[in-house]
Amino acid sequence: MVTGSSGLVGSEMVVTLDRRGWIVHGVDNNMRADFFGVDGDTTANLRRLRERARRFEHHDLDVRDREGVARLFADTRPELVVHAAAQPSHDLAASRPFDDFEVNAVGTLNLLEAARASAPEAPFAFLSTNKVYGDAPNELELVELETRYDYADPALHDGIDEDCRIDATTHSLFGASKAAADLLVQEYGRYFGMPTVCLRGGCLTGSSHASAELHGFLAYLARCVREGRSYRVLGYKGKQVRDNIHASDVCAAILAFAESPKPGAVYNIGGGRANSISILEAIARFEELTGRNLDWEYVDEPRRGDHICYISDLRRLRGDFPTWCVEVSLDEILTDLAGVAGSTVAGA
Repeated sequence: MVTGSSGLVGSEMVVTLDRRGWIVHGVDNNMRADFFGVDGDTTANLRRLRERARRFEHHDLDVRDREGVARLFADTRPELVVHAAAQPSHDLAASRPFDDFEVNAVGTLNLLEAARASAPEAPFAFLSTNKVYGDAPNELELVELETRYDYADPALHDGIDEDCRIDATTHSLFGASKAAADLLVQEYGRYFGMPTVCLRGGCLTGSSHASAELHGFLAYLARCVREGRSYRVLGYKGKQVRDNIHASDVCAAILAFAESPKPGAVYNIGGGRANSISILEAIARFEELTGRNLDWEYVDEPRRGDHICYISDLRRLRGDFPTWCVEVSLDEILTDLAGVAGSTVAGA
């Protein structure tokens, strides 16, 4: 069972499981188009899945439909649940707080209860977010370099680990709704003994990302360069840093957990330092790859609660699953998103 199956990670997961012979039930009602308009429409991804995945069945179902979700779980009795459906925008949540919370938190509760009733032994992988930490990472001392910020303390070279606090910080309403879901997923693991995992993602990306200005930093930036759109850099001099991980590497981590699950697990997941990049650096590389200049403007006001420098510390994930690693390099991701001929990155 894959929710958000027409989205970035969901569609990659469908193809990955189909290749391995699984029957895959996908749940997606294309609410992303409602959230983000034409840019967010995932119809093309669904069409690709129907063409490429031989054992895929699509369910046009809203995760907020408690009875519908319960019926689907009872009918299918899934052996693995990958929950990737979400309202994913840091900014949009403020204008649609009920939709945000009901999709992210209540929808997750609906899935957990359905799984507890009909598939309690199935590994339940939840795509959480680093926004559960709010702006606590901004309290760390930083150094300003020519094109990026970085951590001043050498001990933080590997980035932010799972011990970072999630309370007493400004999250954005999106971060708060995802934190509520994150805690629920943990609690169903700890309280009910279900094999659950929260994967607190950095920037998840790939060419199947239906990116929009309000969500999908790297893919949307690439789209602006390719299509000649203007781009707004919001605060921090464009030196804010994110680590980027391809959806295929996220799917590999989910499968690693599914093979050796445990209750209430939490891992940070991202590209790590090797796949980190600032907005200024990303603009320069996309311009180099495409031979086109980006029309961009600077807005001297960052998003509320946004991270200045965030790199995922992957040591806990790698320690528990030593066969897993980040396979897709940053430059492979950038080349793929730029639409450069000869890109070898696989995707849905």
